[in-house]
Amino acid sequence: MKWMRFRGPGGAEAFGVLQGDEVLVHEGDLFGDSAPTGQRVPLAQVEWLTPCVPGKIVGLWNNFHAAAEKNGWAVPAEPLYFLKAVSSAAAHGQGIPVPRGYDGRVAYEGELAIVIGKTARGVSVAEAPSCIFGYSCANDVTAMELIGRDPSFPQWARAKSFDGFGAFGPVVETDFDWREAVLRTRVGGRERQNFPLSDMIFSPAELVSRLSFDMTLLPGDVILCGTSLGVLPMKAGTEVEVEIEGIGVLKNLYG
Repeated sequence: MKWMRFRGPGGAEAFGVLQGDEVLVHEGDLFGDSAPTGQRVPLAQVEWLTPCVPGKIVGLWNNFHAAAEKNGWAVPAEPLYFLKAVSSAAAHGQGIPVPRGYDGRVAYEGELAIVIGKTARGVSVAEAPSCIFGYSCANDVTAMELIGRDPSFPQWARAKSFDGFGAFGPVVETDFDWREAVLRTRVGGRERQNFPLSDMIFSPAELVSRLSFDMTLLPGDVILCGTSLGVLPMKAGTEVEVEIEGIGVLKNLYG
């Protein structure tokens, strides 16, 4: 099922299941008990919202074999991650503003996003899938020159947390096999990334398990699984599309 959040014609926020060009509206709790109201709203009449409201966004670095090999990075023994501000979240169709406090290069990063559906605290790899609600597309935008600007303190959080730098959506797909899927990123209509998600070093279940021993993962939290080859700077005024087979296409205009 493809779950989404939206703002309807009257301005109220709601959630439901995407069915063709309509949303079957639900009531209740996205991560708990919910039921269809019977109301259907045409997609043309809604404003897309992020498919969940994360309490935290965790991003992975160096989680694909192909990128590690090409860049000469050692395969990590454990997940290497950073945190992004939740205010960086942006929905499908929403613009990604050019940062006001930074004038350097900004890069796109097409990624698979895990959405947590049940509290995970110290769970095993075998238990982890039951804590995953579903998956989404993501663009983990990065202010490239900030990370190493000060040699005494790598600025991962700042480089990853400008408004709009955590775009994800358009939906959360609950019936998805990442092992069979390919991610493609198009910038200005030109394909820049094309890689199999099966090339991940740490699988979604491994990520959820290992992270849950470091911090409690709560319903709505988002884990960005990292990116692979093809990351480049993007120019203001460029539309970026992240497509994952079986989930959909996330579109955002940078600038």
